[in-house]
Amino acid sequence: MSSNTHGLPLHTHKPSRRTTANRIFAVVYGCATLALLSHHALSLLNSTTLTSFFITLTFLISDSILAFMFATTQSFHMRPIYRKEFPENLRRVVKESDFPALDVFISTADPHKEPPMNVVNTALSVMAYDYPIQKVSVYVSDDGGSALTLFALMEAAKFASHWLPFCRNNNIVECSPEAYFAIDRDSHLSDQVENIKVMYKRMKARVKNVTERGKVAHEYITGEEEIQAFNKWTEEFTRQDHPTVIQVLLESNKDKDITGNLMPNLIYVSREKSKTSTHHFKAGALNVLLRVSAIMTNAPIILTLDCDMHSNDPQTTRRALCYILDPEVRPKLGYVQFPQLFRGINKNDIYACEHKRLFQIDPMGMNGLSGSNHLGTGCFFTRRAFFGGPSNFLPPEIPQLSPNNLVDKHIWSSEVMELAYCVAACNYENNTNWGLKIGVRYGSLVEDYFTGYRLQCEGWKSIFCHPDRAAFYGDVPINLVEVLNQNKRWAIGLLEVAFSKFSPITFGTRAMGPLMGLAYAHSGFWPIWSIPITSYAFLPQLTLLNGVTIFPKVSEPWFLLYVYLFLGAYIQDFLDFVLAGGTFHRWWNDQRMWIIRGLSSYLFGLIEFLLKYSGISTHGFNLTSKVLDKDQRKRYEQGTMEFGVPSPLFVPLTMAAIVNLVAFAWGHVEVFRGNNNNNLEGLFVQMFIAGFGVVNCIPIYEAIIFRSDGGKIPRKTSVVATFLVFLLYLAAHVTLRNSAAKSVFCQSTIL
Repeated sequence: MSSNTHGLPLHTHKPSRRTTANRIFAVVYGCATLALLSHHALSLLNSTTLTSFFITLTFLISDSILAFMFATTQSFHMRPIYRKEFPENLRRVVKESDFPALDVFISTADPHKEPPMNVVNTALSVMAYDYPIQKVSVYVSDDGGSALTLFALMEAAKFASHWLPFCRNNNIVECSPEAYFAIDRDSHLSDQVENIKVMYKRMKARVKNVTERGKVAHEYITGEEEIQAFNKWTEEFTRQDHPTVIQVLLESNKDKDITGNLMPNLIYVSREKSKTSTHHFKAGALNVLLRVSAIMTNAPIILTLDCDMHSNDPQTTRRALCYILDPEVRPKLGYVQFPQLFRGINKNDIYACEHKRLFQIDPMGMNGLSGSNHLGTGCFFTRRAFFGGPSNFLPPEIPQLSPNNLVDKHIWSSEVMELAYCVAACNYENNTNWGLKIGVRYGSLVEDYFTGYRLQCEGWKSIFCHPDRAAFYGDVPINLVEVLNQNKRWAIGLLEVAFSKFSPITFGTRAMGPLMGLAYAHSGFWPIWSIPITSYAFLPQLTLLNGVTIFPKVSEPWFLLYVYLFLGAYIQDFLDFVLAGGTFHRWWNDQRMWIIRGLSSYLFGLIEFLLKYSGISTHGFNLTSKVLDKDQRKRYEQGTMEFGVPSPLFVPLTMAAIVNLVAFAWGHVEVFRGNNNNNLEGLFVQMFIAGFGVVNCIPIYEAIIFRSDGGKIPRKTSVVATFLVFLLYLAAHVTLRNSAAKSVFCQSTIL
């Protein structure tokens, strides 16, 4: 199917050939799941002891959660579609002079965790877009209020006068200098490449020197405008308490490159912050950019990017326009989402940072419904989408912020700058709809997920655009504690949405329909994976150690149900992963990290959310570090997991590793003893689960026993985990040995 304008297709789409098979599998698997849960319920009613009741109830709850998560997963399999764009047809349909203007939002918050050179490369890569220059404005939100970031962008503005014509004249597609110079180039461009590479290295050295010093030295400040800009950083200026800083670094009406062509607008924005005002983290910073950009340029299209997510294709904006300019799609189109893809991932992606299901498979499944969720970066929004639904426009408090307002004043004019400073004030949003009904939405640490969800509930549709050439590339954390902390923050934010009045199960289903509601619920309830994962990581093993059989024998009919449910879920997940371009080794590490997250970040996120919900604890926004350590980088490239930092997140992982290994070994002892009550047929399922855990915990055993580098598990963590395992075993031993539960028969399985 295609959408045609003047007889020329701008985009096409086709359904997946696996749709029918997916639907049949969902029905069959669902029936098997219901049979298991029914048997759990009957076993619970027939329990004869408190211990058997507890064990059966635990597996009933765990398997019910797994069944619920399986049901939500099937929403992505009901109508997946694949899209293709034809940007080469745009010029035949629309004149370039009629292309809509584009405002690019780049967010950063800490120059020590998010190096300024990352911001520089991202800004330069989008400034080099194949798009009318006078229609592009790049806004950088520095929520840390750092003079280091401003200095880096000043250097970028100077370098851009050489870099942009170099990219344009040589048809460069990798417009991030760091990415471009990382690859050997053709000899016919060697002189040009070498000259501009020297310029880039000099700029990089200056930025690095300033960053290491922690301040901008006087020898780096050359002009009167620069002196005035940096004079704003007084002794009272802190990242938590400072005035607004807005600095126009390039202006498309006057600043030209070395070939005489105009350059895009480049504007630095650091909003006012006060310790007495709530700032709403990244969501608040994006809303300030929405208002400041509305005052200065008010482009109808907005691209949001993280500071480390550089452009990899100058045609990306034109691909987005293939949908935005389609008269059949445009009236209800809220945003066009590109996938998050990453450079620097090691061969087998040991931390599953690719998030193939989250960033590629699931959005493709939502593409055939109302469209993909918002993934936080690489997203082209229509500005109108932030102001009510398609048929329900919510005007802002002043007309200058309306998406329909025409900016007819110079961005440097006193009137524009005065109003821009006003809307960036920390108390501007008081008694307004910002963050509630208009703009980026507040109420969750995962503002991207929540905002996209709310926009679709209001009636907006979205498009997931996944071209053959990656539109954007980003960086990933290279140590486990950073990965788990990032996932813990996501877990807390997702639960804030899942258990709010906007819960996808209730509010979302009513607003968007059951399939979209379930699709959003799948992500929203991610952290409850921790309940069944933790249950299966400890309970079968502890009962095995105490000689208690809790699963059916291999010769009994119920055993086949267990086999089908386990293999069915894993085979479907494997096929989805591999058919989306993954490999077996990456899939294996992906499922391993699912278990690791369930025992750490999801578990701690769930606990922290419950504590916060009870008024016992609060949490804050933690950045993921993009700074690279050489030793960590070397171990990461070798495929070795990093456990070197003492963290409570590693304690349950180490506990699970110890319990599974001991239980697996003890199970073999029981079998070799030839005990009729504990033969292999009766213990097979428990031993299989323990063995499966052992195989997945191999990196943990290596980090405890065999490694001597800085990435090994700290001795304190191992000691604490061992002590807790001993206490856990004693508690289980006393409970199980003093009960009549040795013949407990809890029908349960991993879905």
